[in-house]
Amino acid sequence: MQLSRMDDVAGCRLIFNRVSELSAFRSKFHAARFNHKRRNEIDKYDYLSRPKSTGYRGIHDVYEYDVKSSLGRGLTGLYVEIQYRTLIQHAWATAVEVIGFITESQPKFQQGDNRYEHAMALASEMLARVFEKMRGPFPDLDDKQLVSQFLALDKELQLLATLRGLNAADKAVTDNRNAILIFSGAQALEVRSYRDATEALRNLFLLERDLPDKDIVLVRADTSDEVRLAFKNYFSDAHDFIRWVEDACAKLSGAKQIAAPAKSRTRRAARRKK
Repeated sequence: MQLSRMDDVAGCRLIFNRVSELSAFRSKFHAARFNHKRRNEIDKYDYLSRPKSTGYRGIHDVYEYDVKSSLGRGLTGLYVEIQYRTLIQHAWATAVEVIGFITESQPKFQQGDNRYEHAMALASEMLARVFEKMRGPFPDLDDKQLVSQFLALDKELQLLATLRGLNAADKAVTDNRNAILIFSGAQALEVRSYRDATEALRNLFLLERDLPDKDIVLVRADTSDEVRLAFKNYFSDAHDFIRWVEDACAKLSGAKQIAAPAKSRTRRAARRKK
């Protein structure tokens, strides 16, 4: 594919507390005055009104970069993708990515054991109904059917047990604002912090050259909490997702929260991909 035709040469993800805040900000952003042009119709990538079959919910916009400066002129015409999500939607998407890290399945890309994909789609429907008063990929299922199907799959896969048993990486991200996260599915997360952005960028290029088999990302944030929020998947942190799914099960069916499994079983599941 030609670089000029890629929708996400660069990307920006915005995370909101509520759908109403997301919608209000997006409306104001569309009315903002700048030269960058939105290339999509307003509802083309609206996965809140039309959730994906995988359960993905959120909204995307694609902008064509347009600046007149000599420094940026060479980038004019390239596309930038903006993703809008709520905290609920972000927790779900994080859990999907964590599943891809710790199992041989990739529900995000509809690859591997499709039971993971189906379970996560059901979870998305529950979260949408309970916390955002919306519908997901299974609008025709009644509440009890929805919970029953999810719990049946969770029992087969030990999905929540596996996620609950992960030790979320307790790595200190200092307030130097610039951090490099180095992730490998078989090893613990490594975090390197830098006070100077130029130094961080230089080290990013070196690490990408020397460690081509690892997932490496440069993050800039004001606090360590912001880093952990935006990159929960790197920290194997699915705690919010687990808590919200259990609450959704209880509210939709009146069932008690799902009990934690034996530690030995959880550890075996978490090590499956290693």
